[in-house]
Amino acid sequence: MKKLLIIIMLLMIPNASFGEESNVTPHNNETLKEHVESIDADKLQSLEERANQGDALAQYELGVMYDKGEGVTQDFQKAKYYFELAAKQGLAHAQHSLGLLHGAGTGVQQDYQKARHYYELAAKQGNAKAQNNLGLLYYKGEGVTQDYKKAKYYFELAAKHELADAQYALGVMYGNGNGVKQDYNKALYYYKLAAKQNYANAQYNLGVMYYNGSGIKRDYQQAKYYSELAAKQGLASAQHSLGNTYFDGEGVKKDYQKAVHYYELATTQGFAVAQFSLAFMYLQGYGVKKDYPKAIHYYELAAEQNFAGAQYMLGMTYFYGDGVKEDKQKAKKYFELAAKQGLEQARIMLQKYE
Repeated sequence: MKKLLIIIMLLMIPNASFGEESNVTPHNNETLKEHVESIDADKLQSLEERANQGDALAQYELGVMYDKGEGVTQDFQKAKYYFELAAKQGLAHAQHSLGLLHGAGTGVQQDYQKARHYYELAAKQGNAKAQNNLGLLYYKGEGVTQDYKKAKYYFELAAKHELADAQYALGVMYGNGNGVKQDYNKALYYYKLAAKQNYANAQYNLGVMYYNGSGIKRDYQQAKYYSELAAKQGLASAQHSLGNTYFDGEGVKKDYQKAVHYYELATTQGFAVAQFSLAFMYLQGYGVKKDYPKAIHYYELAAEQNFAGAQYMLGMTYFYGDGVKEDKQKAKKYFELAAKQGLEQARIMLQKYE
């Protein structure tokens, strides 16, 4: 059991999550446009009449209503129809909304080329969200050749409009050195701009930088501060990192119960690393009563998400019969899953079967 505990601790690496900054990801679940108040039948009729007379704003509002299902039955085809009418008249918001529909494949076949077309139309008119989404297409190479310079160009345009998404994206580019010379000072600058707008990923990444001392003096209190801001908004990675902070006692008094609390918050969101950490707490009885069935349960949840460490730990558990009936073949299955992901410890265990 002592040998198994040592291996678990090596796999767990409690503060590893602080070392990886969040990536730039498109917000496909972004609200397609600003909130449109619920309207009664009379106002709906008035909007339809205005739309039929060529009123671009009315056409756009109807598109938003059908897209969101506000005041009408949700209908993406009708949303597209009205957005197209308004877009043909040059309404940037409608052009951007069409870009979102085509980029996400909402009610239409996903088509990044069409998404780019509509984003470009809106971006030329200074629509910051369209500029940001163009940047995302070039950053990820979706529908276009990946081009970090163009991505940076469009992110900068959007950031000038104080769009937090773009500020965060620039922070990631400078923090990781993607298409630019790595510059922690610039990364810090852009993360702080986005964090002031309550952008959770930027707050979390600031926590990462302060924890690691990336370009700044290491400061566990600042790391905790920014992680807490992000965690309060439900960011699972931040919740897990706070759990690690209390587990390790870095800048705070070591507190296993608080560690369990934050692991549980992240686990309820299906965060595999937190499921793995929570399993460890139940396996060892840290902050909770030792409970092998719960430990196995959380390892299984993480393993189902192809978390190699959890697959390996299940293999070890069944191999040695710790809290479960010894089952060498079941152990082998989990070792194979972890080994396929390159986990060296799993490969070593498989040698015992040769």
